[in-house]
Amino acid sequence: MGDQSRIEWTDATWNPVTGCTKVSPGCDHCYAERFAERFRGVAGHAYEHGFDVTLRPERLDQPLRWARPRMIFVNSMSDLFHRDVPDVFIDRVFDVMRDAHWHTFQVLTKRPARMRALVKMAWPERMPPNVWLGVSVEDAVRKVRIRELVATPAALRFLSLEPLIGQVGFLDLAGIDWVIVGGESGPGARAMDPIWVHEVRAQCHDQGVPFFFKQWGGARPGGPALLDGVAYRQFPPAPRPRP
Repeated sequence: MGDQSRIEWTDATWNPVTGCTKVSPGCDHCYAERFAERFRGVAGHAYEHGFDVTLRPERLDQPLRWARPRMIFVNSMSDLFHRDVPDVFIDRVFDVMRDAHWHTFQVLTKRPARMRALVKMAWPERMPPNVWLGVSVEDAVRKVRIRELVATPAALRFLSLEPLIGQVGFLDLAGIDWVIVGGESGPGARAMDPIWVHEVRAQCHDQGVPFFFKQWGGARPGGPALLDGVAYRQFPPAPRPRP
């Protein structure tokens, strides 16, 4: 966590909440859980309680102290819309994102129904223009999350097809502004079929949606993430907010 990140499609991470629980097969080999559980029981460590859902109010003002504009991935170690995160705390997170208007915030969830309900209830007409909302989709079954995302007010909507562990089939990308694809990494990583990636890339091309290929995955992913010899690092055309 901090104002630098090794995640290729963002600049920094911000974790006002940590910890989560599994909701679908894409969670089976969660990197965040694996990292956090290493420190369970270590007195005084940030992850002394492992991957239990934990609110971190002391971190709420962190983006306000970062002067340089950057892309910020919100809750790389959790899901902001987990049922154990109170509505009022989520609202405080949105307040900070609104106030830190010089940054671009990327919020990614596997719980889009709650996201849609809360955004429509609390932020329907005042959704911050610097907040991008996205959902994780790992296979065809989880495409239902896309409908919830499209029904949610947002300046920009994106899909993270990572870890892509199955064929997704047809994608209706109306209302979607960006697609990220990546294979699973770490111990027990499930292989990603190149056909699945080619199908997604072709649909993005046909529907005019920027395509970002993050990685092939594997137990120890490394080297350039190339698809047919090309590094796809497309971003949405939306300009980053400035002070």
